[in-house]
Amino acid sequence: MNLILCCSSAALRERWSTALDPMFSTHQAASLDDLRIFVRQQLSFDLLLIHRPLIDFSAVSYIKSRQPACKLVILSDRPNETEGLAFLRLGVIGYANSYTNARRLQEGIRTIVNGSVWISQNLMYALIAQTAPSIDPTTEPEDARLRPFDKLSDRELQIADLVAQGLSNSEIAIQLDITERTVKAHLGAVYAKTSTKGRLALALLMRQAAPHTSYA
Repeated sequence: MNLILCCSSAALRERWSTALDPMFSTHQAASLDDLRIFVRQQLSFDLLLIHRPLIDFSAVSYIKSRQPACKLVILSDRPNETEGLAFLRLGVIGYANSYTNARRLQEGIRTIVNGSVWISQNLMYALIAQTAPSIDPTTEPEDARLRPFDKLSDRELQIADLVAQGLSNSEIAIQLDITERTVKAHLGAVYAKTSTKGRLALALLMRQAAPHTSYA
């Protein structure tokens, strides 16, 4: 899997590269001009991490038009929810702090590679609030809202709730005193039983059911 790290700061590029080199074949770009060279050379890249000062909304649209399959992650020195939501609407699937530690960066990128988005807990709440449809209890029976969760065990419901709160697998493992491998196994079952394909989709579904679903 090809990864491009685009940032004018050599120190930041080295920070990201040190964390991610064991996972990917990495290329580095110090500017948008360098990135355009990669695009013109038709180098296919699967994942792009770009520093916020180098990119704006039009540049995101350009990259997505030229590399539609590319997973785009923006790292900002001062991330904020309004900006994050705007980028997510353009197809960005990761938005985080530029100086996040190596372990969290690795976890975030693994989350993206596995088909989900990587955003902060607060940003996930904001996104859920804006995208979750309102439920009119007079027109939708309660059992219809709860049906996706009927087959979940108490532990699976508990883990689904923690995912909806924005916790990572490692954080869930620590809170429940179980292994991260066990968390992943439970999550696989949750996704299959609820027909969801990632953490955000599961969080949206949880939001639709709340407060009618109780957790162990």
